[in-house]
Parts: sequence; C-alpha cells; structure tokens
Amino acid sequence: MPPVTFTLQKKDRNTGARLGLLQTPHGTVKTPVFMPVGTQATVKTMTPEEVAEVGAEIILANTYHLYLRPGADVVREAGGLHKFMHWERPILTDSGGFQVFSLAGLREISDDGVTFRSHLDGSTHFMGPKESMAVQEALGSDIAMAFDECVAYPAGREEVEAGVKRTSRWAEICLEVHQREDQAVFGIIQGGVFPDLRRRSAREITALDFPGYGIGGLSVGEPKELMYSVLDELQEYLPENKPRYLMGVGSPDCLIEGVKRGVDMFDCVLPTRIARNGTVMTTYGKLVVRNAAYARDFRPLDPECACYTCRNYTRAYIRHLLKAGEILGLRLTTIHNLYFLLKLMERIRRAIEANDLEAMAAEFYAKYNSGKI
Repeated sequence: MPPVTFTLQKKDRNTGARLGLLQTPHGTVKTPVFMPVGTQATVKTMTPEEVAEVGAEIILANTYHLYLRPGADVVREAGGLHKFMHWERPILTDSGGFQVFSLAGLREISDDGVTFRSHLDGSTHFMGPKESMAVQEALGSDIAMAFDECVAYPAGREEVEAGVKRTSRWAEICLEVHQREDQAVFGIIQGGVFPDLRRRSAREITALDFPGYGIGGLSVGEPKELMYSVLDELQEYLPENKPRYLMGVGSPDCLIEGVKRGVDMFDCVLPTRIARNGTVMTTYGKLVVRNAAYARDFRPLDPECACYTCRNYTRAYIRHLLKAGEILGLRLTTIHNLYFLLKLMERIRRAIEANDLEAMAAEFYAKYNSGKI
C-alpha cells in the first residue's frame, strides 16, 4: 500500500465540492481541510495539545526554515519532525521553493535549482529538487512537496513558461531520487494566470502519477477573481481520485470558493499572523481588538464562538493584554482564529454531506459581510 491514499466519499450536487478521507501514516484526515502552519516546527504561541484541541488534524512545516535552523540532521537525530515537535498527527512539509524564490536579490536561478543567501546570516546555500527531497526525507513528514518554481505576480508569459518547464523537470527528479517508503510526494502545478500554461502544467505533472497535487503560484497578489478562474480551468485536468491542495490560501471566502471549485486541502499563515497583530475573524467579520473602541467591551470576541478564548475572556481584557505586550493576548487571539477557521471547515464538510453548500455559503457571507461586529 502507498503511504498516503485518498478516498473520495461524496461530491456536492450543485458545485465542484468534494468530501474525502486522506489516510496517512500518522492518521486519517477529513477533507476539505485547513492546515495550520507550523513554519519552524511550531504553530506560533500554541502548544501541540492546543493545536489539536482547536480541531487541527494535520499541520504544515517549512522545509526552507528547518533546513537553515536547526538543520535537517538535527531533526533526523531527534527521531523525525513528529517526535521533535511532539505532534503525533499528520504533517505536510512544503518544498522550500516558495521561500527561496521569494528571496529577491538574494538568489540566482538555474535549471539545476537555486543558489541563495540565508535571510538569517547571509550564508550561501543551494537547493534544487534533490536537496529538497533529502531535507524532507530527513524531516520525516507524511507528505513532502515536489520542488517547484513559484513565479511572482505579475510576471510575463516567457518567465511563467520557463517556470512551468523547470517545475515539470524538477518533479521528475523528485520522484527519481525520493526513497522514503513511509512518505508521499505531491506534485505542484504552476502556470501563473495563463490558462494554456496551467493546462500544460497540469497535463505534465499529472502524467507523473503523484498521489496528490498542489496548485501553486496563486494567492501571490493576483485578484481573487483571477485565482478562481484558474481553479475553474483546472478542475477537469486534475484526477478525481487524488487530493487537490491549494497552497497558501486561508481567508474564509477563499476557503469556501476554493472548496466549491474542487479543492480538498488548504494552508495559510493568515489566521496566526493577523492574530499576532490583534485582528480576529468573527461570525460578523474581522475585528481589530487592539482598537480603542473595545477598551470597555466586555463581550467575547465572537458571541457565537465556543473556543476557549471566547468562553473565558472579553474583548476588553484581550485588548489590555495586547496593548501591554503580554504574550497571553497573542495566544488567545491565535487560538480563536484557528478555531474559527477549523470550525468553518467542519461546517463546510457538513454542508457538502447535505448537498447544501451554496445555502451554507450564502448564510455565512450574509453574516460575515454585515459589519455587525
């Protein structure tokens, strides 16, 4: 049996939404799923137990950052990433491609990979498909991502086409060199916002028969409508019996719209990052709890939320913590945001089961965009 398998359980009658089970060496994940990001082998401010308690079934860790610090050899010696970070549920690692390609002015691209300078100390490193696979095998994640070239938006056709070509070649190399039998490798489809290049990339990557497929190069600054059109374009080119992973997407509207277009997996730093800036998602839209308007507001962040934060603390208290620079404030907003998104995904799965996703989405948007904070 392959280390990771996907079972498509149901499709929504009115949209492209799918209900499935992703089985991995460290447990089964219900899809569609949102994966909290643990960039440096930790979801910022939270313990692994707390991440599990808010409903996370799988998390993402970052190959680039863990390669630089503490180093893949350290993680291997610790017994692998699961043991190192005390997380016994599934882990997906990204390839490091997005990070090294985003180091504008600090990297040089060739057909073999990328020479780059560390953002930590300026030291020079090289990463290509072989190196990315070696690091991810040392980390021991359940799912490793193939090394790809993520071209920034906006970019010209020639640059995007070159990225598609490299991504396809590197995908082949990743499969050739990967040896870890308890780890799956997912391919990544690129092509920017050019429909024909997306189709080409999808054909070339799916021909390699990966057990799952990432959709990369989106949510990098393009209008949401363009992202949705790319997802619409790709649906018929992706195998129905393989999971589809939209990389780097995590706002509530994009999760709903992505699911409608057949996406099974998502990840994003958004909920944890905005939490550390004092912004939370609520049933009635975003709330900037740092604002002075909440200094004497003794309601929970979201009266309709049952997370630990909303059951026990008020807006006024959390604002006080944030203004005072207390770490507890960051922890409470992070707990809430992750709980909010993970409960949204539960609600989406129930709606797909009931063939009611369109109605559920309309109800969600009506409240979320109402401004009745």
